[in-house]
Amino acid sequence: MIQRSGEVVIRLLENVQQKTIDPIIKATIAPGTLVNTDESVIDAPLEAGDYGHKTVCHSAGEYVRAEDGDGFCAVHVNTMAGFWSLRRSGLRPHRGISQEKRPLYLGFFKFMHNARRRGKALLGNLLETILA
Repeated sequence: MIQRSGEVVIRLLENVQQKTIDPIIKATIAPGTLVNTDESVIDAPLEAGDYGHKTVCHSAGEYVRAEDGDGFCAVHVNTMAGFWSLRRSGLRPHRGISQEKRPLYLGFFKFMHNARRRGKALLGNLLETILA
């Protein structure tokens, strides 16, 4: 999950069933928040829950949609897709990673993404994370 122009939240899950994901959504996303997703069935509870929910249908070739006529494509999941695209290219030189080290890599990527939003405080954040 990622907030546009904000921080990313990554959880390594054993499965992607709704009973596993729902508690994470509720703990991470404030009620009333507008959530954009693709057409994944796993996101269906968002529509019936406490969240605004809009989707793009990748299988139909839809990747962005402007709904309010202001010329900006407001409904998309490009922020999260861009995050994963950068992470994949960062892992490519390593030709994959072991399952046991995956949490370390994901934690590092999460830290780097979120810390870059804080500018000059990066060194302090890094030391705080290492020494905690």
